[in-house]
Amino acid sequence: MRVVPSGFVRAHTQVRRPSLVPEVRLHVADDVVALWEAMETAAGGAGEEPPFWAAAWPGGQALARCLLDEPAPVAGRTVLDLGSGSGLVAIAAVLAGARRVLASDVDPFSRTAVGVNAGLNGVRGISVTGDVLDREPPAVDLVVAGDVCYDREMTGRVLPFLDRARERGCQVLVGDPGRPYLPHGRLEPAAVYDVPETEGPGLRRTTVWRLP
Repeated sequence: MRVVPSGFVRAHTQVRRPSLVPEVRLHVADDVVALWEAMETAAGGAGEEPPFWAAAWPGGQALARCLLDEPAPVAGRTVLDLGSGSGLVAIAAVLAGARRVLASDVDPFSRTAVGVNAGLNGVRGISVTGDVLDREPPAVDLVVAGDVCYDREMTGRVLPFLDRARERGCQVLVGDPGRPYLPHGRLEPAAVYDVPETEGPGLRRTTVWRLP
């Protein structure tokens, strides 16, 4: 897997506390366009994905808040953070008492950011990996997935993986701010939060869903 230097993340972001999860500090981008341009330059103009890892998205904030407020499902357990992004949910899982967390993301910039943000918060026990969606789910107790159903194609890959994880006995929690691709009829609400928008004023009603 490609490795992005940790210095890149530190040089092109600022440290902020997510509105709903002030216990955690993250490297985030105030200027997403400038960061994306820097990413493309670092990659030799290879056309990287947008820097999803450099924001605290509402589904992730809701999941992190849920784990910190109700740590019973995660305390002493092993966790897969699917589409980890900044690592916010992975860090919250460790703070809530998780024994071990595997943070998965396709973006090499994200995988570096997870490590940088874990160090910033003084947490250990997080390991990172790439795309796991086409594999069998790893041996964990809980799968958490924030903001992963952002389009039809990704949802079509994520849902079968989550179903396989549930069939193997894993608990599954999904954080989502009402995107249309998530099959809400198949899920049970576990918690609901109003999360401040990442861009501009306003709140987004965001639900943590449980796959029964």
